Amino acid sequence: MNTAILLLKIDHRKVTGTAEAILDIAGVSEVYSVSGRYDLLVMVKCESLDRIESLITDQLLKLDGIMDSETMFAFRSYDKREGGRAIDVD
Repeated sequence: MNTAILLLKIDHRKVTGTAEAILDIAGVSEVYSVSGRYDLLVMVKCESLDRIESLITDQLLKLDGIMDSETMFAFRSYDKREGGRAIDVD
């Protein structure tokens, strides 16, 4: 499963509504309200990079309230539930 992590700067009057709209998009697994430079952290998990690209550019970034974004792709996961072992995320 491919994983993308998005950091989003949101119009402060629209954070809750934007977070709820993002969570309704198929492929979005989690949305976190965060402190710091960005307002929301979004976890996207899809079977293909093409699907992630489409989800981000055709759906997510077109939502009202998003002012800026940064996208990262996960290469490997280190999960306590897996005894700290590295898990490839491909």
